[in-house]
Amino acid sequence: MSYSKLDLTGKTAVVVGGTSGIGRAISHGLAEAGADVVCTSRRTEQVEAAAAEIEALGRRTLRIASDVSDRDSLNELLDGCVSEFGKVDILVNSAGRTKRAPTVDFAEEDWDAIIDTNLSGTLRACQIFGRHMTEKGYGRIINIASLSTYVSLFEVAAYSASKAAVASLTKSLAIEWARSGVNVNAIAPGVFITALNEKLLNETPRGQEFLTRTPMGRFGKVEELAGAAVFLASEAASFVTGEILVVDGGFLASGVNQ
Repeated sequence: MSYSKLDLTGKTAVVVGGTSGIGRAISHGLAEAGADVVCTSRRTEQVEAAAAEIEALGRRTLRIASDVSDRDSLNELLDGCVSEFGKVDILVNSAGRTKRAPTVDFAEEDWDAIIDTNLSGTLRACQIFGRHMTEKGYGRIINIASLSTYVSLFEVAAYSASKAAVASLTKSLAIEWARSGVNVNAIAPGVFITALNEKLLNETPRGQEFLTRTPMGRFGKVEELAGAAVFLASEAASFVTGEILVVDGGFLASGVNQ
């Protein structure tokens, strides 16, 4: 196998939730591998900034905001991409939300909001873009799972339930769409520092526990997820579908680390 199979030149990628954190890093990785990348999220100003970054990497993009809770906005996103690029080859579902609270007191509206974004939002995007991909006979879909797909994290039951379900959805779609040329996989990130969690990870006992449980002895950098995304989006992964690729510094493999 030639390493040229990792080249994404000529491919069009859409990264939902691609304007910050993990999604932004994956967007940059796909662009650096040659793809034209449309980064989208709810906030127009973030979409503008992310698009400028993609253009600075020498790739084409669009400035279209979307909301995974709004099916019409996702349809408009697909229509805009097809109008500009003729097709969408790669979809990354990175939009997500969480809230920490004891489960016995967890408000039902908070539960519903998390499930709607993390699970139902992923389904909506997969349905809309998946139909386009199956009709043209080619596609790569990458969902974002979590450590909590596999193990419980204290007081984030709604998030954990949603991410366990994302893994199951990924496998279901993989077997449904395999003969249509569409590969569906997921990435399960370990503990990565972002602007939203930096204080928690560096200054709390919870963060210290995460660090202790990670055999590499450090938190991940979001840029370290880009390689996994490029692989799953590329022809190098042409026979890979229904897999959850864990990128976690050894967290899930660990028992006693010292």
